[in-house]
Amino acid sequence: MPDIPLVTVITPTNNIVDNELTDDFNLLVSLLDKQNYPNIEHIVIDKASKDGTVQLLQDYKNKGYIQYYSEFDNGKFAAINKGIMHANGKYVTFLGCDDFIHNIMAISQIIEIMENYDAAFSYGASTVIHPEGVVFPFEPSIYNAFQVMPCAKQAMFFKKSVLAAEGYFDEKFKNMADFDMVIRLMLKEYTGVLYNNNYVTWKLSEEVVGNPDMINNEIKAVYIKNYRNLVQLTDKMLEDMVTYSKFPQPLLDRLAQLFPDENRQEFLDACENMYQTRYNLLNPQTEADESSITEEALNEEEVQTEQQSQPQPQKSSMNQSGMGMGQASPRPAMPGMSGMPRPNPGLQTNPQMNPTRPQMPPRFQ
Repeated sequence: MPDIPLVTVITPTNNIVDNELTDDFNLLVSLLDKQNYPNIEHIVIDKASKDGTVQLLQDYKNKGYIQYYSEFDNGKFAAINKGIMHANGKYVTFLGCDDFIHNIMAISQIIEIMENYDAAFSYGASTVIHPEGVVFPFEPSIYNAFQVMPCAKQAMFFKKSVLAAEGYFDEKFKNMADFDMVIRLMLKEYTGVLYNNNYVTWKLSEEVVGNPDMINNEIKAVYIKNYRNLVQLTDKMLEDMVTYSKFPQPLLDRLAQLFPDENRQEFLDACENMYQTRYNLLNPQTEADESSITEEALNEEEVQTEQQSQPQPQKSSMNQSGMGMGQASPRPAMPGMSGMPRPNPGLQTNPQMNPTRPQMPPRFQ
């Protein structure tokens, strides 16, 4: 029987007890213990908690469930990097103390896929719990990985040696170091595989939800770091990239070269769809205004245009909205928008695909 690679699960913690996360942590540990994969180590990196967290961790260590280290760190990615350095596993994955893997077969299936394709990383679907209690799926979208995080970091496994070779996560990014890492791996054309199954549940932090400007500033910094040597980026370009996922065409053309010829147009279409989707989301009146142009309204505009080319009377029998001449107010131009609904590329799946088989990203075929 061949050796079964060791998998290391890394969990950063900080004051579990005071933050009322003891039950969540218990669930995380118990469900990991129920995985059908026989070779898992769980390393907890605690930020020198002062409540009862260390005793809780010690109890789990005494029972053989975890190893832990408790000392001050400079944030979750500093803790994750420390965990990677302590990890003995060939593969690592990262779960918060209130996350859990709800599919007991997931780890064994993911490692089988990664081994078969000698993959540097895997990515998959997850279930998100919003701070307000709303629960929704987060489907992966590898074609959009240069614009947005293609999946939750909790739904990714990495080969430890690859993370070490790339210098670990960049700790200057307090929230988006995972996005930075994905872009770095993609730019260097490391092999990634899709595990086409929703297998992990995680909670979206209130810090992220409540600080969109902070997140957007980090995303902008990630773009600058990774794309500044590909094209010249202006402040306006960066603002559009962060706000709408609207990437300049020269940059998209450069990134498309990372994909095989037959998949480049699909990549470009996915990027355009992401931009159009976010534009429509942030400008909700756009589609409503455009769709409100009925045939009658168009006919009226044609009549108005014809009337403007003829001598105008002194008075009009119409009086609309206080306009003395009764002329319709001009309709604003809609820049490049058709008003047609567009699919969200982040929510596309193939229901015919066997969920235990990988869908190789086109760039890796």
